[in-house]
Amino acid sequence: MNAEVGNVIVLVLLGVLALAVGGCVCVVWAERGGPRWVRAVATMTLAAGEVVRRSEKNRRPGLNGTTSDDG
Repeated sequence: MNAEVGNVIVLVLLGVLALAVGGCVCVVWAERGGPRWVRAVATMTLAAGEVVRRSEKNRRPGLNGTTSDDG
């Protein structure tokens, strides 16, 4: 991997991290009664988290401790 591709990957990951941290800040701020745009960003952040959570459950059945071959 050359240095330019590595730099692009690092920048993308830093952007994703900044979006995640910003979303969390908006969720906390919205709980304290922030402006309308903050509540909108908080709603989108919570919805995205729910989508990720549900996709994990659908992708990996059996992690809840029960399997079909117990017994």
